[in-house]
Amino acid sequence: MPRPSQRSTTARRRTYDQYCAAARALDAVGDRWTLLIVRELLAGPRRYTDLHADLPGVSTDMLAGRLKDMERDGLATRRRLPPPSSASVYELTARGRSLLPLLRELARWGADALDTPRPTDAVRAHWFAVPLLDALHPLEGAGQRTVVEVHVDEGVFHLAAGGPGDPSYGDGPAEDPHIRLHMDTATCAAVSRGDLSLADGVKTGRVDVAGLGPAAAALRGETGRG
Repeated sequence: MPRPSQRSTTARRRTYDQYCAAARALDAVGDRWTLLIVRELLAGPRRYTDLHADLPGVSTDMLAGRLKDMERDGLATRRRLPPPSSASVYELTARGRSLLPLLRELARWGADALDTPRPTDAVRAHWFAVPLLDALHPLEGAGQRTVVEVHVDEGVFHLAAGGPGDPSYGDGPAEDPHIRLHMDTATCAAVSRGDLSLADGVKTGRVDVAGLGPAAAALRGETGRG
């Protein structure tokens, strides 16, 4: 009886073997969990343990394998933090960060399914950041970069839009934000779906706006008042 051939110690790169731009893109980001890892790293450098905590359902082997794939494909890098820390963090390369528009389109496409959370659904505050960038779209054409801190039931995250640089977001509070928004999770989901504009949320009292600058005043409908 012939012996089974020994498997190569080097994993074969998964590919569609199609000379097509979409297929090439899916070769790099089409595997399960990859784009959700990108979503996490778009919020800033993360330690492996933090990534695992904010990707409930992913196994340690799967996460480690996907991160290695992302390093191989030039989407992410790993670096050691300076002393006294001994931890390493993963962060996106410029090519990895360029996936934000793709995630925004996916969020638009999937927003209609973001109704009442299912009993098995995990929720993290910063997961609302990508769809909420559309709610802040008017700021992207502004001359000044505006930082918005958002408070929901699950926690705090922040976004930045307008002025120089691409739109961005991060987990946790911002340093000296121009605007602070407070809303419950159901309202945040409605804004994310496009069912409720921020302006209407403010008018109806579902969104509270704090801030002294012109951007905050505009959201409160105070522009042009003497």
